[in-house]
Amino acid sequence: MRKHLSELLAAAGIALTMAAGAHAQPIKIATIVELSGAGATSGTNFKNGVELAVKEINAAGGILGRKIETTVADTQSNPGVAKGLATKAVDDDVFAVFGPVFSGSILVSMAETRRAGIPNFTGGEAAAITKQGNPYIFRTSFTQDSAMPKVARYIANNLKARTVALIYVNNDFGKGGRESLTKALEPLGVKVTADISTDQNQLDFSAPVLKARQSNADVVFVYSNEEESARALRELRKQGVTKPIVGETVLTSQKVIELAGDAANGAIAHVGLTADAPLPAVRAFRERFEKEYKYIPDHNGVKGYTGVFILKAALEKVGRVDRKLVAQALHGLSITAAQQPGVLMDVTIDANGDLDRESFMTEARNGKQVVKEILPALGAR
Repeated sequence: MRKHLSELLAAAGIALTMAAGAHAQPIKIATIVELSGAGATSGTNFKNGVELAVKEINAAGGILGRKIETTVADTQSNPGVAKGLATKAVDDDVFAVFGPVFSGSILVSMAETRRAGIPNFTGGEAAAITKQGNPYIFRTSFTQDSAMPKVARYIANNLKARTVALIYVNNDFGKGGRESLTKALEPLGVKVTADISTDQNQLDFSAPVLKARQSNADVVFVYSNEEESARALRELRKQGVTKPIVGETVLTSQKVIELAGDAANGAIAHVGLTADAPLPAVRAFRERFEKEYKYIPDHNGVKGYTGVFILKAALEKVGRVDRKLVAQALHGLSITAAQQPGVLMDVTIDANGDLDRESFMTEARNGKQVVKEILPALGAR
């Protein structure tokens, strides 16, 4: 009897040791972003935001007693490469994937994470991303369908504009934004009188700007990636355009302001997230980011950072490291900054994986992005 009891105790001890070892296993996440090519600015900011959040969470003891382990891969701003990297992340049995940022890449790669039931957080804004019934895709930014109505109201009500010249990039991101903006402007009585398509990586904006100027529209709306937006701003100033220049998110980002120089002054944009927000939590994040990486983050840095804390909130709500349960918990989840300071602002995630929170109208002034107005969450109206 004593021998049998001894064997049982020994077996129990082994089981407890194995359980403790399993509990100590890290939570693996893969960061799949654009570190080269057209999306390098966006992807690098997003990656750095993710890594700063992971560093802070691990320093505080991790999530549910487990540290986060990260891997980073470069999509080269190529959707095909992004898909391959997502497949590798699935094979590596990661718990969650962060990225890609470019809409065209996430639209391709998320099929792999969906197949494996892996929560996938993206900074992509194309409306189509969350319209495919994917229960494992979650945004860290506004969808175009929630952002464009805000900027459309500003164009109609604040600028009193009735016509818009739209310069947009001809990719999934740009085409989705064009569609959402046009749809949002129509009921407000504002018409797009010049619909101007440009290429990703386009260098010469003289012809698109000339078309916008000749349309004599009340507002010029620029919707492209960082480098192209800066080139468009420089050309708009070069051709003497004096009408208001408006955009969404990218146009007044720090990278665009740096690239465009004085040509950025006066540009206005709606942004869902900005490190220049007049909120103590956001200002503190900016200081920590700048100390870590020696530059001021743009909106993508905030997206990557807050996305990790959104995952943390869901994991803590579930109380288990279970991908399916976490994905279910994220739908309809409301997170307050008081409960989870890392989200920086109160946020709600809907049934599609889209989010809602306060946002900002900003203006580029003397090399900086300045918040002009805080707009309420759409759900608060």
